[in-house]
Amino acid sequence: MVNFPFSLVVFLLFVTSCYSVKFVDVDTICKNATNPSFCSTLLKSKPGGGSGDLASLAEYTLSVVHTNVTNTMNQIKELIKQSGSNVAATTHYKGCLFNFGDLGALGAIGAAQDALKKRDYKFAHDDANDISFFMFLCISGNLPSDPPFHDTSLLPKYVDIVDQIAKIIVRILNYLI
Repeated sequence: MVNFPFSLVVFLLFVTSCYSVKFVDVDTICKNATNPSFCSTLLKSKPGGGSGDLASLAEYTLSVVHTNVTNTMNQIKELIKQSGSNVAATTHYKGCLFNFGDLGALGAIGAAQDALKKRDYKFAHDDANDISFFMFLCISGNLPSDPPFHDTSLLPKYVDIVDQIAKIIVRILNYLI
């Protein structure tokens, strides 16, 4: 039998624990979500039925929110065109477009994806929270003095979906921090 020095065994155990993969059941992640059914359906839509380690689940969910943000930005651009001479509507939609863009949600998603690749789960968590903040700004206005715009389009529904997905990402990352 080969005798390993004690320090080598401790080192190997440390390295193994640092690179261990964390798994949490989808139902556990979703049980206290705002909309547990939406959360569960989203996470189980991942190829493989929502199984896999938390980091891959976070990566998948970030790609879903990226797609939703991109599609919503296209919808906002259409709403800007349709708002015509309605200054309040145009201003609101342009503000939302900014909050969805590279300096808003899209930028936060990219930063979260980069942080996730580096296993910097705390930074990815903060970026996912930023996505929700940008959704809040879109709906409520950029300044506290701004009255919320009465939006009868489907944009508030799309914003809510992006916000729910961002909060699911935060829930996943909570298990990795």
